[in-house]
Amino acid sequence: MELLAPAGSPEALRAAVQAGADAVYLGFGPLNARRNAKNFSREELEEGVSYCHLQGTRVYLTLNTLLTDRELPLAAETAALANEIGVDAILVQDLGVAKLVRETCPDMEVHASTQMTVHNLDGILACADLGMTRVVLSRELPRSEIEGLCRKSPVELELFVHGALCMAYSGQCFLSALLGGRSGNRGLCAQPCRLAYGWPGEKGTCHPLSLKDLSLAGELKELEEMGIACLKIEGRMKRAEYVSVVTGIYAAALREGREPRPQELAQLEAAFSRQGFTQGYYADRKGPEMFGIRKEGTRDPEDLFAQARQFYGRGEHKLSPVTLSATLRQGQPLTVTAQDDQGHTVTAQGAEPQPARTRPVTREQLEQQLRKTGGTVYQAAALDVQAEEGLSVPLSAVNGLRRQVLEGLDQARTQVPPRRQVPFQPPGKEKGSRETPAFSLSFRRFSQLSRSCLEEGPKLVYLPSQEWAGHGEELARWVEAFPEISFGVTFPRVVWDRELPRLRKELEEAKKAGATQALLGHVSQLALAREFGLVPRGDFGLGLLNSLTAQELAVLGFASATVSFEGKFGQIRDLNKPLETELLVYGHLPLMLMENCIMKNWGKGCHCESGTQILRDRKGESFPVESAWGCRNELFNGKALWLADKKADWTGLGVTYARLSFLREDAQTCAAIFRAYRKGEGEGPDQFTRGLYYRGVE
Repeated sequence: MELLAPAGSPEALRAAVQAGADAVYLGFGPLNARRNAKNFSREELEEGVSYCHLQGTRVYLTLNTLLTDRELPLAAETAALANEIGVDAILVQDLGVAKLVRETCPDMEVHASTQMTVHNLDGILACADLGMTRVVLSRELPRSEIEGLCRKSPVELELFVHGALCMAYSGQCFLSALLGGRSGNRGLCAQPCRLAYGWPGEKGTCHPLSLKDLSLAGELKELEEMGIACLKIEGRMKRAEYVSVVTGIYAAALREGREPRPQELAQLEAAFSRQGFTQGYYADRKGPEMFGIRKEGTRDPEDLFAQARQFYGRGEHKLSPVTLSATLRQGQPLTVTAQDDQGHTVTAQGAEPQPARTRPVTREQLEQQLRKTGGTVYQAAALDVQAEEGLSVPLSAVNGLRRQVLEGLDQARTQVPPRRQVPFQPPGKEKGSRETPAFSLSFRRFSQLSRSCLEEGPKLVYLPSQEWAGHGEELARWVEAFPEISFGVTFPRVVWDRELPRLRKELEEAKKAGATQALLGHVSQLALAREFGLVPRGDFGLGLLNSLTAQELAVLGFASATVSFEGKFGQIRDLNKPLETELLVYGHLPLMLMENCIMKNWGKGCHCESGTQILRDRKGESFPVESAWGCRNELFNGKALWLADKKADWTGLGVTYARLSFLREDAQTCAAIFRAYRKGEGEGPDQFTRGLYYRGVE
């Protein structure tokens, strides 16, 4: 298995390499998921790639954020630079960026970041169809799901083995963006999940969103047997000393075919932890024991870190094995050859040896000179010396040829392979619909639906799959009564492979009741929607923020796509619209999709059927917690997005549909809100938000 270490700075890069990392991942410029890390200048990036390749370490560049149209040219420049200097692969989240890299750097490997929320086989297959050669799996998956994916995946699978855990599925968190304008999908997460929250009616606070760090130390052999291609360490925001300690422990264990020892486990916890580590997701045991915090005043282990600094700051510890051979024959030039573990071979020749007058050169002397690889990144792992007796050659000549072949290996290892580069062509502009947007309505529960609401004339109506399964006969009557309305199924954004049978049954019921549309939260669901004959429409989970993503979704066959609510109105207006688009104009915006049930964790009981809860932050703001499909939780903004009185601002954006998304509203309230939007007037709730459409995100 490959061991992939974080490199948030040039110092951390050196620390990772010297500790034994097989590969490093790093960011360059503002277009990566850790914009607050030190990251790399162009000169540092070029030097870092050369240094890593000399050491036999691969380099992966993170280009794994959602981008706007204005950022696409910079993304193309970044990809071109990576292509030019020999970066080994680029990690992406944005489907448009994947398309950009694929078209402008066709020889560059593309990896699906964990920000793509890939959690099932269909997701892996979708990434493979998009030309990706590796997928980073969601951290919430248990061993049984991982094992099954390894057996069936056509591409390499990468798994986080150590480091911080996000409370939400990566790529499906909007908490930082909505609270402070710093988007986790744009590389600036402020980590509000680490803060304290309270429950109504209770004194004191807790940390229901702060997970302990992950550590799969002790499971390395099992992961290798499963077929995981790469183990990933999180930590581009961490100190170089941390990178050195953690990488060194995992590298030694992998190298020696063992699990980390008790002393090493103690060092891992000392380097950084939040009241210990967790394997809860991997072990399929969710619960409150998975949660922890970093107590105020906790200091870094300076003695341990000082040892780490001393280690990676002095000399080269990661030495590549080479085979050195020498041939000494009368009438032939002295020949020295070096072959490394990457298959590079370099040969150099010197003068012909002369008959010895006094002391001939022995085989042992030649071997001794070949072993002198100090000051290089090589270690003589094997020697092959063919020497005829009675010949003489200056040992300095042998040393010179040895230096020459090793320098030749340096050049061969750092040489950039020939790669194609295609100029970036900015996407054209199709402004979309010139008509006033039609309305689409998204309901959380069947009970919110009413005749008065449907008589207001929505074009599309969506309900979750479980509501179709539970109210199929009633919904069939609504479908028959309103043939001018297209009724659709809202797919859950996360569906593990073991959960597919349940979803299939629900889709059968929906199809039987007359559903014709599918609102998809993930690209992996496209095949399933087609299988059931449903028209695929993309939800906000697809991250539509730029024109290349819109083009890619159109090519994939989506009939429409919902633009990201992290975009500003101006960005949405300028978006190329080769397919119909939807805009969220009302609703409690989703903030986090969570695998853990925080209501059950904190003694609030099971609320899968009926109940909801409220979290409050330190400022007194409320956040509804709702049960989600698959016994998951979803956190929402307590203030509803309200734009009924701003209709002029969003009717001219070129979108086809304006969507109202209802959460806890009763049927009467849903109908009243819809009427207000139809008329473009009316007072909003006591507390509401304009979302991010005016202020945007960083």
